[in-house]
Amino acid sequence: MSSSRPDVSLDGSVLSVAGKVDVNSVLELRKQGEKLVSGAQGSLTVNLAQLQTAHSVVLSMLMCWQRLAQTKQVALSFEGASERLQSLAALSNLDAHLPGFSPHS
Repeated sequence: MSSSRPDVSLDGSVLSVAGKVDVNSVLELRKQGEKLVSGAQGSLTVNLAQLQTAHSVVLSMLMCWQRLAQTKQVALSFEGASERLQSLAALSNLDAHLPGFSPHS
C-alpha cells in the first residue's frame, strides 16, 4: 500500500504542494509552508499541480499562507489548481482572495 504523504517544498520562487492533504495532515503541512513563506522575499507562486486533494482544509491552508504572505509583503499567487479545487473555492467565495483561482486573475 503506497502512501501519498503530503509535502511542501520551495525551489526558487515556486512553492510546490504535493500529495493528499486531509484533516490529519493539514496542520503540519501548513506549518511547513508558513516557514517557507516567512523566509521569502518578493513574490512566490504556489504550484498545486501535484496536489491530489480538493478539500476545504486545503483552502483553509492556502488562505493562511495568503494572509501570512500579505503581512510579510510577499506577493503570493497560485497555479495548477484542479478544477475541483477551483470549484470548491468558487462555491466558498474564496476564489477572488486566492490569486490564480479567479477567472479574472
